[in-house]
Parts: sequence; C-alpha cells; structure tokens
Amino acid sequence: MRWRGIHHVEFSVLDYEASVRFYDRMFGWLGYRSFWTLDLGYRSTYYMARFPFPHSYVGVQPAKSGERLDHAARAVGIHHIALWARRRREVDAFHREFLLPNGIHVTEPPQAYPLYAPGYYAVFFDDPINGIHWELAHTPLLPSPAQYLAWRRALAEAAKQHPEWQRSPAQEAMRVLPGRHDATRR
Repeated sequence: MRWRGIHHVEFSVLDYEASVRFYDRMFGWLGYRSFWTLDLGYRSTYYMARFPFPHSYVGVQPAKSGERLDHAARAVGIHHIALWARRRREVDAFHREFLLPNGIHVTEPPQAYPLYAPGYYAVFFDDPINGIHWELAHTPLLPSPAQYLAWRRALAEAAKQHPEWQRSPAQEAMRVLPGRHDATRR
C-alpha cells in the first residue's frame, strides 16, 4: 500500500444490473477497462484504469441489505471516492459530456480547490442508483507559479481561522504515526 495507494475498493449496490449499466458508461467514458467474476462463488464487476497491469480498481457487487446512501448526512461509511483525472480539461469535459447529458446530480461543479493542493481542480457528483458520492480530480505534477501562490494564499486564509495553530497550516496538517514497533503497543 505504501507505494501504490489503495489496492481496490468494492461497493455493495442496491440494483446490480442498473449500477453496472451506469458504471459501464461512467468508467467507459474515463477510459477504464472492466472485468468480472463470472459468478464463480460471488458476483462482482470491476473497473481498472490500467488493465491488466497491477493497479487499484473499483468493484461493485449486489447488496443483500441497506438503502441508498446520503453523503451529506455523513453517516458511518465511505464519504466519497476520488478518481484521478489526467488533466483539468478532462474534468471539464467529463462534466460537460457525461454528467450533464446523463442527468447525473452534480453536487459541486468543476472548480479549483486551492486549499487542497496547488492546482487542485475537481467535480463532485452522486451515483444516481446508490447515492455513492464521487469526485473526478486533477492535481498537476508540476503546478504553475500562480497555482502555487493561490495555494499559499488559501493556507494563509485558513490559518486566520485557527489562531490556536502554533506552526504553518502545512506543518499542522502533518502527523507522526507510530512506527512498526510502536504500532503493536497500546
């Protein structure tokens, strides 16, 4: 996990067939590939950006219980999943060419989020069947000087809201985790 990020995420969905149709269109638009379990002991459909090379993937399987999610309620569970966009233009095109024409509920239209990271740009939307909240986000590998300065300004504004901070917002955000030997101690 340290060097690749998440291996995979799998969701239990209310209407499996309708969910697969939606995710086929969404992930297909984004250029993902798909594979499935062929109902060998369990039923799942998976979506992967760089198939067949080892990469994180998203899966859906039929739910046995539950109801539609409401991310705004912030109930226990996954709040949202963010997918990588290759570039900022892809976020805009996805919004314009996929989300809007398909009537997908967009909770936050494409915009910059300079507080998150230099050049961070994203759109947020809900899965129309299950209510799973998604984000398509782009963070440039090398932000422009303007993006970097916008990030610094956003951090300075955030710091004004927290007079208790003793260090810069970037330093305040970093946490030291227990090491291997410390993790087994209570």
